[in-house]
Amino acid sequence: MLATGILARRNFRNLPAFNSWRTVLRTAQKRPSSTATSKTQLKVLEQHQPLRQVTRAYPASKVMETPEDVFRGLLDRFAGVTVDGREENVDKSSFRDKLKKSLDFWTLNKNRAIWFRVYKEQADWVPILAENGFDFHHARTGVVVMYRWLPEQESNNLPTYAHTLMGVGGLVINDKDEVLVVSDRYAMIPNSWKLPGGYVEPRENLIDAAMREVAEETGIRTEFRSVVSLRHAHGGTFGCSDLYVVVALKPLNLDFKRCEREIARLQWMPIAEYLQHPQVHETNRQFVCTFLDYQKRGLTITCRDDVHQVLKKKYNLYYVGREQ
Repeated sequence: MLATGILARRNFRNLPAFNSWRTVLRTAQKRPSSTATSKTQLKVLEQHQPLRQVTRAYPASKVMETPEDVFRGLLDRFAGVTVDGREENVDKSSFRDKLKKSLDFWTLNKNRAIWFRVYKEQADWVPILAENGFDFHHARTGVVVMYRWLPEQESNNLPTYAHTLMGVGGLVINDKDEVLVVSDRYAMIPNSWKLPGGYVEPRENLIDAAMREVAEETGIRTEFRSVVSLRHAHGGTFGCSDLYVVVALKPLNLDFKRCEREIARLQWMPIAEYLQHPQVHETNRQFVCTFLDYQKRGLTITCRDDVHQVLKKKYNLYYVGREQ
């Protein structure tokens, strides 16, 4: 879905008719500091300045103790430190000196990656961080994350920021063997027919995203049937790679309502016509053929919620099963 559809899909989530697929499943780099504080000096600092404890909700992190003139940070399991700008009340005039003392402390403490979350209101921190060896790692609206790798004898093995966009398509087939198809108003190939779909939102499950996109673009409410296929490409929007997952859905109503802002045409098209239609891309034909083959063989790629035994985080597990 286009960015202009964000408000509409936020409102859609509040509709009582929105169906959760989970209900269905129940049934089936690197510069050293220019000056360094000696170990003796730091020991004096530790003896004469009170230590404070900082607790924040970063995952896989723990409380870190720091002197008063050192930036508060949260220690992760890789000995890295994350500083959140909104929890630091320091102006530009004192930022430089506090950063220097913090870098000295972290270096002596053998910390590795130092991360700064800098918000728009702290934009004047950016050039100072850059002068002190910090580089840009990633950014999103209102915040930029900068980092510095401290160990001089250890290569930087930090992961790059998210480099892949995730999209979904909803393959909706009714009891009359008709597939729900749309023609985008801003399609790259004018008048072509495709499956309804769009981008997955942050922290949104694939199946939920497919159901939401279908409902927003067509007004058809659905429930989960099977994951069908995955397409992987590179060189997409913002230079990112692109993953596109097709999810088979069962319609719960048949009367559609077209999203006029994004969809030019919308219809139920007989599968036989869809597979021969000159304005249907070959890949889209393949999606339907793949799902029909799954049905013929009684297979499904289903999904269940699970929890990581160590991190206690929820995740979705996809696996091949038999249709019920």
